[in-house]
Amino acid sequence: MTAAKPSSRSGARSSGRGRPSKAKGLDLKETILDAAEGLFARHGFYGVTTRQVAAEAGVDTALIHYYFGAKRELFDAVFLRRAEILNQAREASMDAYLKAHDPQGQEGATMTVEGVIEAFIDPLLRISQDGGPGWKSYFALVAQVNNTPAWGGETMARFFDPVVHRLVETLKTVRPEAEYRDLYWCYQFLTGSMMLALSETGRIDSLSEGECHSSDLEAVRARLFAYCAAGFDAVIAKGSSLR
Repeated sequence: MTAAKPSSRSGARSSGRGRPSKAKGLDLKETILDAAEGLFARHGFYGVTTRQVAAEAGVDTALIHYYFGAKRELFDAVFLRRAEILNQAREASMDAYLKAHDPQGQEGATMTVEGVIEAFIDPLLRISQDGGPGWKSYFALVAQVNNTPAWGGETMARFFDPVVHRLVETLKTVRPEAEYRDLYWCYQFLTGSMMLALSETGRIDSLSEGECHSSDLEAVRARLFAYCAAGFDAVIAKGSSLR
């Protein structure tokens, strides 16, 4: 009697008691993460099921639970994958700016508020421009999380707080007279502007009747750093009058 052919999905579980081989497992994990990232970006955390992710990735639902656990663990894995890359890129950019403008640690030296903000934001714009559609989905997802009251703040804190605190401390070095509360408020406004720009929602396209395009990140780059820096400077200048 001829043995039955394995199903098309059996290759995902070809190594020992239903577990994928190591090399195959790495590919499958990336496939699942890519599928989940696109779905979460389009529909949000609550609008996506693990069954939908499995269908999008072409795998069994059980494989998602095997690799990632519950849906929230899958979501965190999606978030972490690119967050590490972003944080490394921003740290490197800020290191380079500091080395170029404050090599001796002379309390700011030639650093400026706009220069520090550019060092912090520009890596994200570059990655969005050059990184492909996966990064577009990721930035749309981060923008959603950044505006999710229930658990968005906690998620952003876990993945991004260290590099944000470094930004604030660097700005405090540049403008030592600034109050920390003002710097944190200004960061709150900066991150809203930054994530809206990276989301590329098309809102400005219709609003400006085609004069501007949300996908034009060079136009964003030419304006966003100066806009944010002017806000910081204006708030800092008001000083004690804001208390």
